Amino acid sequence: MRQGFPIATKGMVIGLLGGSFDPAHEGHVHITREALKRMGLDQVWWLVTPGNPLKARQPAPLADRLARAREVMRDPRVKITALEEKLGTRATADTIEKLKALYPGVTFVWLMGADNLVQFHKWGRWRDILRNVAVGVLARPGSGVAARTSVAARAFRAHQVDRGENLRGRKPPVWAFVNLPMNDASSTEIRAKGGWRSGKTQPPV
Repeated sequence: MRQGFPIATKGMVIGLLGGSFDPAHEGHVHITREALKRMGLDQVWWLVTPGNPLKARQPAPLADRLARAREVMRDPRVKITALEEKLGTRATADTIEKLKALYPGVTFVWLMGADNLVQFHKWGRWRDILRNVAVGVLARPGSGVAARTSVAARAFRAHQVDRGENLRGRKPPVWAFVNLPMNDASSTEIRAKGGWRSGKTQPPV
């Protein structure tokens, strides 16, 4: 395996949680721990992105966001990575394809909050994502109904399973909506309140 890439062996099931993490916060930690527990994952890899192509505002420097993520997420099963930068990808579909090629025999599960499922049909090659990996959708405050009736949810309704643990061992397309206790932490609100300034170490929120 290339230097700087996480180690994973054949048969492992790895959750992928992508985002700008600008900044990482307790909400990210919460859904990661719930995903590990409810989906039977061996690890979760945070994919801290160089930038979000769907957002006009670009995030704080990658090094600052990685440092913050490592402060708030302290679990040996969770790997904080900048894999998209290393792979030279920006689109999620491309990242997934490259990871599958690099890690034969490893099963990946794409993790996202319900708020992202609402706009998932705007992602590049979103149907390819659903056809290439299992997808675990984690409940987020205020997004349940909109997520369940979203374009992507309706298009792939026949491939939905009722529990997160049922994703393991199934070939895509397959996805699950996982209800969990709510945590309303928001990167946007943290920035708005001045709780995150690039280049400075901030206490976990």
